[in-house]
Amino acid sequence: MSSICPCLREGPTQQEQEQQPKQTISKSNNMTKIAIIVYTLYGHIGTLAESVKKGVESTGAECTIFQVPETLTEEILGKMGAPPKPDYPIMTAAKMEEFDGFLFGLSGRYGIMPAQTKSFMDSTGSLWMSGKLVGKAGGCFFSSGCQGGGQETMGLTTVTFFTHHGIVFVPLGYIDPKVMSNDEVHGASAYGSGTIAGGDGSRQPSTLEKDVGESHGKHFATIAAKLAK
Repeated sequence: MSSICPCLREGPTQQEQEQQPKQTISKSNNMTKIAIIVYTLYGHIGTLAESVKKGVESTGAECTIFQVPETLTEEILGKMGAPPKPDYPIMTAAKMEEFDGFLFGLSGRYGIMPAQTKSFMDSTGSLWMSGKLVGKAGGCFFSSGCQGGGQETMGLTTVTFFTHHGIVFVPLGYIDPKVMSNDEVHGASAYGSGTIAGGDGSRQPSTLEKDVGESHGKHFATIAAKLAK
């Protein structure tokens, strides 16, 4: 047994080095994995999510769109005239550990995220206790009835979730000049890409909004890859 105090050593002995397990990293483990987590009631966020995903994948990252569990009954959804849900897998808190970054697609409710997304976030307590999401990347994109319906406040109020988990918030900023365009009504802010659904939900994401969504996905995945190194 060595008589040298471990705290005075410059490094492990040769014997200790040989006993340490060798780490092997497969090629797939080097690929940045991004989860897009949405709640989409009338399809606006689902449409925008596809554009965001396109931007993420343009960087070579792996991207999967998930949806959070619905909390409304089929009866209530029917009365609201909601179409069938998209064929996205359901996200669980446990699955979040598998990803390097998360982009939340938020349908605005009084300027903040919907209750369904909040309910999902509230289920991540065990991840918070163990610090499993610390250092991962987080971002969000939005749908609201009008430009004053939450295109900034949804991002601002979602930052609290990221902060408590130690997730690094990656905003869109103004990396795409279209965000500042005044040529047409559109969603998006410095917090993230977005779309305007209109008061009756009849407006669908425009070409400009989908282009910004794609830029957002590309920008987010680039930053997430740097954080994951």
